[in-house]
Amino acid sequence: MRSRDLYSLLLIAIVAGVALFINFAPSQSFLGRDVRFRLGLDLQGGIQVLLQTTSATVTKDEMQTAAGVIERRINGLGVGETVVQVAGNNRIIVELPGVENPDQAVETLRGTGRLEFIDSQGQYILTGTLVRTTGNPNPAAKLTNTNPVSGTATLTPTVATGPIYQSITDGKDLDTSAVLPSFSQGGTLGGIPAVAFAFKGNSARSLEQFTSANIGKPMCIVLDSTVVSCPRVNAALPNGSGIIETDNTESRDRILNQLKYGALPIPLGVETSRTVSATLGQDSVHTSVTAGIAGLIVVALFMVLFYRLPGFLSALALMIYTAISFAIYRLIPITLTLPGIAGFILSIGLAVDANVLIFARLREEYRRGRDIRTALELGFEESWPAIRDSNASTIITSIVLFLFGNSFGVSIIKGFAITLFLGIVVSLFTAIVVTRTFLRLAAPVFSERNAWLFGIDRRSTPSAEPATTAEAM
Repeated sequence: MRSRDLYSLLLIAIVAGVALFINFAPSQSFLGRDVRFRLGLDLQGGIQVLLQTTSATVTKDEMQTAAGVIERRINGLGVGETVVQVAGNNRIIVELPGVENPDQAVETLRGTGRLEFIDSQGQYILTGTLVRTTGNPNPAAKLTNTNPVSGTATLTPTVATGPIYQSITDGKDLDTSAVLPSFSQGGTLGGIPAVAFAFKGNSARSLEQFTSANIGKPMCIVLDSTVVSCPRVNAALPNGSGIIETDNTESRDRILNQLKYGALPIPLGVETSRTVSATLGQDSVHTSVTAGIAGLIVVALFMVLFYRLPGFLSALALMIYTAISFAIYRLIPITLTLPGIAGFILSIGLAVDANVLIFARLREEYRRGRDIRTALELGFEESWPAIRDSNASTIITSIVLFLFGNSFGVSIIKGFAITLFLGIVVSLFTAIVVTRTFLRLAAPVFSERNAWLFGIDRRSTPSAEPATTAEAM
């Protein structure tokens, strides 16, 4: 028994030490993994975009594929802790925390990523013009934000008019592995930002033939039916490869991400775009931290005053519980939202619920005449069914909440459900393993003289039973 308790104590010390190292690591890295806190949209600000397909018929698989393409594009932007969820049959919710350039991000999201080279019939078409091509003769209206300074975008549609231009290439033939950032002047850092590309199949042959026959004439580059540029053909493009010059690195990165991470299987338009203030997020973080600390202190004081030494040991286990929970949040990682923090604070109270049942049973068994070690083991054994059933019901509730939030794109419900679920699981470990080990190690110092320290006594009760000796577990 003694050696087993010491092994359990060693395990607890190792787990607590790793958790504290993860939480307070100066480099914010553990085994090469980034363990910084991830804050959600409501805590650090950013934008929330609701995308809706403009296609009349769309399948569930197409929506899931589109969500995957959008997520890869966002990762290419370097935006962390994003949320991309399919909502309903034709909508996708995208949350981008900490985005510095909302307009660029929105444009990257909605573009289908279809690249075409067209024969402009010897004309230079103005950059940004929405055109009709043989590959896409009736493009969806382009939505333009005409009120960029407002918290909510004002989107105005622009419809393509004019002739239908001959497409030289087909966007499906684009080799995404060859799409790379580049510079136009020999690849030097002082050159013009550009995107290297390559087509394959019939498009590669058509592009090479067209450029060979039209040297000195303009050829327009079209992305999602919008003219990117109309460069003059200076030489043939062998094997259908070349570069697209851009005005700046922001435009280069936007085009790169749209082409690199695949074309959307369906066209998407921005239904709404909302900016979330970072100032409100900071206030929420400070308020939540204060509430969490206050909750820990109040719960710990209650346990110490009411249960004395066992209460103190449970408060120590509660500190370990907090350290392990935060380490898991960092390691998985879990994006903390305001509802998620609320779920964690709620789980603080639930974390000591098992200890209350155990200590109450411990008192009852001791008053029946059991010795302290037997009363301790029986306290854990007899209270386990109630602990198991109550925590199982809470776990089931959190799973249902998570599935509901995931199905309907309600991320705030998911955050609450995840932190509540993890809180229950970790609290079971701290109550059954940590608190039990601490009490077993403290049991040898118990005597009738210091029974008050354990918050128990030998008061007789009508149901008192004669003392029995049970084998300690």
